[in-house]
Amino acid sequence: MEIDINQIRKDITDYGEKIFLNSAGSSLMPKSVVQEINRYLLEEEKFGGYSVAELKTNEIADFYNQTAQLIGAEAHNIAFTHDATDAYIKALSSIHFKHNDIIITTDDDYASNHIQFISLQKRFGIKIVRIKNLENGELDMIDFQKLVDKHNPKLVAVTHVPTNSGLIQNIEAIGEICYNQKIIFLLDACQSVGQLSINVTKIKCDFLTATGRKFLRGPRGTGFLFISDRLLKNGFSPLMIDGGGAVWKAIDQFDILENAKRFETWEAPYALIMGFREAIRYANNIGLENIQSYNQKLMLRLRENLIGIQGVKLFDKGLKNCNILTFRKDGKSLAKIKEKLNSNNVFFSVSRKEWGVIDFNKKGIDWVIRLSPHYFNTIEEIDNVSKIIDEI
Repeated sequence: MEIDINQIRKDITDYGEKIFLNSAGSSLMPKSVVQEINRYLLEEEKFGGYSVAELKTNEIADFYNQTAQLIGAEAHNIAFTHDATDAYIKALSSIHFKHNDIIITTDDDYASNHIQFISLQKRFGIKIVRIKNLENGELDMIDFQKLVDKHNPKLVAVTHVPTNSGLIQNIEAIGEICYNQKIIFLLDACQSVGQLSINVTKIKCDFLTATGRKFLRGPRGTGFLFISDRLLKNGFSPLMIDGGGAVWKAIDQFDILENAKRFETWEAPYALIMGFREAIRYANNIGLENIQSYNQKLMLRLRENLIGIQGVKLFDKGLKNCNILTFRKDGKSLAKIKEKLNSNNVFFSVSRKEWGVIDFNKKGIDWVIRLSPHYFNTIEEIDNVSKIIDEI
């Protein structure tokens, strides 16, 4: 099915003359997302939060259905979270770490994830082991298998798409090994959900974390956590749990909920959930395979254009790349590039060393410009921004 780019552009308020290439940061919401948020807030204003939540039970429940459809799961596997980090923390806190337990991760995981691993290391004495990268930037699967066999890890944690490059990791191969050896697999998918077609059954992950504000085009302050049936049946639940995820049965006893909602807290921003539900419904309606296919056309054009510009260097390795592109231009300062892009109303991001210390050390740089088009962008915009970069 062809994407109706004209209708998608009409669904954005006041797009104007800008070239928006920052969907890996915080994308543009469709009008209907904001309308859903406002509609719910107006009802809360009139009737109060408790009454509206009760009246909207079915609509709230549909958030879990839409999210499950998005990633090939079931509604009972989905928990709403306040962001991707909230989801990640809850997942980590459900694992009973002991001294000398091993976490296997990568050089390309999010800075926040590495910080949490280091915190676990300091508090519980766990050990962090990182998979080697091949020359092309992808994970060395032979090395990964050796690490698994040697360390029998408690957890494998991998980021599907790093924040500071367009690299797509081979998560299906990771998932297959973890599944066969009954290792917990935590997948950070905050940069891939919404731009790539994802199916947790094929990936075989135990946890998947995602945010609403990036390629899903939802509101900030939203995210979700997928928990596999295997972990739910084995009683995994967050360390700090409240009346939203458990029922107080006796003075010193509580029972956790049977489904993934045990990972939620009782209080929730229901207006944002309604907006997030609409953003996911919007993506499902277009179809993630259609979105991915169109996105590939945009990025093929952008990469080809920039490769042909003298002095431009791309920093995205891997055989497969997605809708994140990072670059620098020889002899041009960060300030100079930012000035040119800003003056032409181009929306972009800057990735800095503190967001990927290991990766930036390997590359010998401390910043890159990050461009992240999405399916509401046009080939004409891609050509225009390429021309602007050529003029710097």
